[in-house]
Amino acid sequence: MFMLPLYKKYWRTFLDIGMIVLTVLLVMYVFSKLYQIAAPVFLSFLVFFMIEPLAKFLNRRGLPKTIAAAVSVLLFVLVILGILFGIGLIVVSQIAQVQDNLPQYTKMIQTAFGKTTAFLQHKIEALPPDITDKMNENFKKFTEYATGWATSFLKYMVSLFSSFSTFMANFGIAIILAFFLSTEIGGWRKIVKDKSPKTLKNAYTFLTTYVLKAIGSYIKAQMLMVLITFVLIYVGLLILGTGNELSLSLVCAIFDILPLVGVPVILIPWIVYLFIVGNISLAIGLCILLVVVLLTRQLLEPRITGNSIGISSAFLMLSFMIISLSIFGVAGLILSPVLLILLKELLQQGYLQRWIRLPQEEFDVSPFEMSAPAPQETKRSGKRADS
Repeated sequence: MFMLPLYKKYWRTFLDIGMIVLTVLLVMYVFSKLYQIAAPVFLSFLVFFMIEPLAKFLNRRGLPKTIAAAVSVLLFVLVILGILFGIGLIVVSQIAQVQDNLPQYTKMIQTAFGKTTAFLQHKIEALPPDITDKMNENFKKFTEYATGWATSFLKYMVSLFSSFSTFMANFGIAIILAFFLSTEIGGWRKIVKDKSPKTLKNAYTFLTTYVLKAIGSYIKAQMLMVLITFVLIYVGLLILGTGNELSLSLVCAIFDILPLVGVPVILIPWIVYLFIVGNISLAIGLCILLVVVLLTRQLLEPRITGNSIGISSAFLMLSFMIISLSIFGVAGLILSPVLLILLKELLQQGYLQRWIRLPQEEFDVSPFEMSAPAPQETKRSGKRADS
């Protein structure tokens, strides 16, 4: 009896919301399929947006557009290669250092493992047989669980690096496509302006005016979070006196960019190793550093990211990321800020108010209103109604 009047009042609202959700799901599905088919084409637009400002500047200075685009692409490639070379140099130096110290590390681990084994064997011999059997059974379960976790982690890392290599190949093709797009952009813009339907023109204007600007602010906020992580780790490693503080901090900052990976992938194995070899003080110090980094990110990221896109609610940001991750996986985690930005702009610009019909008698103030009326204005409107 209660649900029937509710459905009668809100069936149009449910229908409108369902159509919007279905459209979002359909767009993300189509985009994911198109990206699998033509990833370099999508990446070329990203490269184009990076190289075009310099190409336009050089073109205004008198260079032909083809030469201006070539110079811009060349500088872009040099910057990318410089970044990759720097990362590779850091990784190679760290691997070389580990290789030089590997015999020492191996001897330390063997000594610590021998002492631990002898100690446990002595203690286990003094235990009753039933307790020993139960401990062996639990240890077997633990090793099976740890093996499964390690296998899953290795598969994830292999797929991650495989995806990265594919991405780099697509990125190289995208740079070439971006060069030709930069040289031909004038003709393409004329075709789009003359032959596109008004609906697509309005959608393009909306995206470029509001959404892309907020996405740029979001990317800047993420870079700020990576910088904060780098500074925290660098200062922490300096205090602990680990050595190679700069290179280790850079590696942690690079991993911090990757979704679902982050700093723990670097610090946790290091901490486990230190506990094994008996360097308890440094291990505890790294544990404290890891907790500080994780807490700082959890506290600052929703605020910094939210303020950059105009959403200050940490609860809303985190909830939306978790839901998007559950539905779309890692891609949803990456695209969740974009979807949140899009919804916020659709609400602010009045599109959701026009697309979703609400029963007028149910609300004194529309739930789509961004802010409630001021108290003084409410009182004045009330006096006018009384008069």
